[in-house]
Amino acid sequence: MPEMPDAPAGGCQASFESRWPHLDNPHVRALAWLLEAPDLLDPQAPQWQGRIATLGAMSQATVDWLAALQRDPSPLLAALGSKHYSRLGLYAEKLMAFYFAEQGQLYAHGLQVRADRTDTIGEFDFLLREGAQLVHVEFATKFYLLENVDGFSGLIGPNLADTLGAKMRKIFDKQLSLAEHPAAQALLPQPIARAQALVKGWLFYPDGVQPMPGISQQHCHGFWMTQAQAAASLPEQRYAIMPRLQWLAPLKLAAGEGEDVSRAALLASLQEQTAPVMVAALRKNGAWLVEERRGFVVPDDWRAQAAQRRQDGTLPA
Repeated sequence: MPEMPDAPAGGCQASFESRWPHLDNPHVRALAWLLEAPDLLDPQAPQWQGRIATLGAMSQATVDWLAALQRDPSPLLAALGSKHYSRLGLYAEKLMAFYFAEQGQLYAHGLQVRADRTDTIGEFDFLLREGAQLVHVEFATKFYLLENVDGFSGLIGPNLADTLGAKMRKIFDKQLSLAEHPAAQALLPQPIARAQALVKGWLFYPDGVQPMPGISQQHCHGFWMTQAQAAASLPEQRYAIMPRLQWLAPLKLAAGEGEDVSRAALLASLQEQTAPVMVAALRKNGAWLVEERRGFVVPDDWRAQAAQRRQDGTLPA
């Protein structure tokens, strides 16, 4: 039975906390993580054919801007609005739209392309100004568990609904070619100079990280284990079950507020779960509890469910 992997020195959690110890507003933390986290996919890998975007190194001006948002997050909160976000992807998009707008780059966000009133062809995630050029960026935040080593089809969403391979085929074959459609061209003020995908996220492994061509060597990662393995191998420390909208940045909780639980309480809660649950292992740092490791704890038959879905054809390759 695999042990819970240790967080490597310089891993995403440690590097994020050392870089951003002053950020405790969860929305500002999430935005900082989106802007500076390693790309999930390697933009230089030949199989992506130059179609993976990267934000590059963060400027000092952006560092200062994020610090100002921590002191007064009201502009960000106003941009997010009062809507309750049930979809993590939509929440992440809103954060990025706020950033691109503040940078003066945003031409359009979520621009729908319709053939007529009832026929939607697609939607541009972001149309951005780069000097005199207009570029198209498809944005995705993804979380996949390595179920087997069969390439990108072995990286499966926790809800068993998609794979990294299927997601990238959809982005490449359909979404990034949207500007070529006549209905889209009628909406655009000028031709698209470049269409790329910006992909952030975390990958989760059952037995330690397995390097894979096309995946960034620096990508953020965690573990996954079954409920039975969790009962046998999770160490004694404080934990938190992570709500979906807090999956982006490493978790940071005020110590003593009661949001964390003991190992025993975590295991008792996990026994009631019928779907994968993201958990964070926490360490105390002054007045805070900060994420040290993260991972999914899945039902004991999760692999069997994945195999059945493959057999049924409901889990895309």
